[in-house]
Formats: sequence, C-alpha cells, structure tokens
Amino acid sequence: MELNSKLRSLRTAKGITQEQLAAEIGVSAQAVSKWERGATLPDISLLPDISVFFGVSIDELFGITEEKEYERIQNMIWDERLFTPDEISRTERWIDAKVAAGYRPADCLRLKADMYNHLARTYNDMAAEAAMEALAADPACYGAHAELNEGLRGFVPDWNVRNHYRLIAFYKDFVKKNPKDWRAHMWLLDNLLDDKRFKEAEEALKGLEKADNTFRTPLYRAKLLWETGRRDEARKVFAEMEKDFGNEWMVMFEMGELCVLEGDYEGAIEYIKKARERQEKPRFADTYEALAQLYEITGDYDSAIEALEGELRLFKEDWGFDKGETADQVRRGIARLKKLK
Repeated sequence: MELNSKLRSLRTAKGITQEQLAAEIGVSAQAVSKWERGATLPDISLLPDISVFFGVSIDELFGITEEKEYERIQNMIWDERLFTPDEISRTERWIDAKVAAGYRPADCLRLKADMYNHLARTYNDMAAEAAMEALAADPACYGAHAELNEGLRGFVPDWNVRNHYRLIAFYKDFVKKNPKDWRAHMWLLDNLLDDKRFKEAEEALKGLEKADNTFRTPLYRAKLLWETGRRDEARKVFAEMEKDFGNEWMVMFEMGELCVLEGDYEGAIEYIKKARERQEKPRFADTYEALAQLYEITGDYDSAIEALEGELRLFKEDWGFDKGETADQVRRGIARLKKLK
C-alpha cells in the first residue's frame, strides 16, 4: 500500500476528517488532502508525529510488510548495542499489536524477550565497566565489588539468590505437557544439576532417555555421575560417548568441558579445536569463544586474540556480516586483550 492510501486508510479507520488530522499535526487541511491524493509527501520531520498519532511505526506508514518489520527488529537487536526509549516503545507496540492480531505470536514474543535480554546484557556489561572504573578511582569503594560481580554475572554466595527454583518449576510442568521435547528435558536437567537436586535429576534423566536417542542421553548420565561424585563411572560414560558419537562436533565440545572439570586446559583446547574442525557451514561461534577464554585463562593472550579474530572471520565468511554489535562485542574483547599483553 502506498503512503497516500495508507494515510487515508488510517484516518478513516480512526473516524476523523482531514481537517481534524491537520489540526492534530499542525498543518493545513489542504496539505493533508494533497498527501492522500498522492500529489505531495509529508515533510520527513512530520513522520514521527503522524506515526505516533496513528499508533503505527514509520515503516508501517510506508507499507513495509510484517515480515520485513520483524526482520528489521531482529537485525536491530543484532546490530545495535543500545536502543533509544522511542525504539523500545515502538518495538513493544508493534509486537503487542501483532500478537493481538495473531501474527506469529510465539515468534513475536520471543523477539520481545530477545530485545529485553539483549538490553539486560548490555547494561550488565556497562555496569561492570563502571564498577571497575569506580574501584580504579578508589579501591576502598567496597560497594563497587557487588556491582561488578552482578554485572559480570559472578558467583553469588547466597543460595536463595543463585538457585533456579522458578526455572525448575517451569520446566517440570513443561516436560509433563511436552514429554517429547528433548531440549526442555536438557534445560530441566541443567538447572537441577546446578542446584544439586540430584534425586530429581535422576527422574528427569528418565524423561530425556525417552525423548532422545543421541549423544545427549549419555552426556547427561555422565554429568549426573560426575556431580554425585562417581567420577570414574562418569569418565567411562564420557569415553563411550566419544567412541560412539565422535563425529559430532558437540561431543568434542563436551569432551573439552570434561577436561576443564579435570583442570586440563591444554586437553580442553585440543578437544575444542577438534569440535571446530567437525562443524559444517554455517558454523557457530562457540568454539572460537571457548578457545579465546581458555587461552586467556592460561595467559596466552596472542592465541586468545587470534581466536577472536577467527570468530570475526567466521561472521564474515559463514554469516555474511562484519559490522554491528555482534561483531563489535568481539572487537571490544580483542581491544581488552591487547591491553593485557
């Protein structure tokens, strides 16, 4: 739909005259008449006022499809570190309207959650940076330690703060209703294991066994054995998993995690390199991020930088981008590492 037709449709749907619309946005009725006839276009400075008045986005005024707007929001989340209040409000209004209209409600609500989580991560990172600056200015600024820990999502000593009871309650109910969803069984197991709720984890593992016949079942059996102190049994299950599913890149990645649990960072690096080699395009960035962290932990900053530079190449070669917040975050990591050298 052209802009002139869109304006006319919005105005008539709102039940107002051209004169009333003109008075609302501070122009003449003749100007509105020309817009609706397609003789002229509104000045660009008026578009925000028009969109706010009708409760639509500027893109909607120009007839951009729902799918294109959905993609625009997703790209904004990937490409921008912070959003203006207007961008947040506009996105919320668009999503709420589409959910109410029945357009991809689950996807749209997932998109809203993605936006909120993106902003939360961004502000957490910014909080950590501010806390570090506070401690540099005054090492006795003890409250900054708490802000730094929260910003970087560090360990919380209070059990009542760090446990996952709400997530566990949600997923227990979810797997009852969706018993074949192996992903949900894994989320449930991850949180039960992290909270040391081992008896419940044993029951949850039975649900995963019924829903999945891949490496995931022995993986979580091994994790449960490990967490309950049966380390030798866990190692045997890990070894069997590697033997049976060694071509899976995720199996190599999990073997790397086992090495981390053992304190064997060199072994972890070798396994994660194998995981990277087994991935097919388009590849995920997990292996590069893990390698960068392992190299940094072991003090090999040059290799950590090289791993992050590899992640940037992956973005370009496999996903076709090298700009935006996703890439900028990696560049900030490289800059931080260079200062540590």
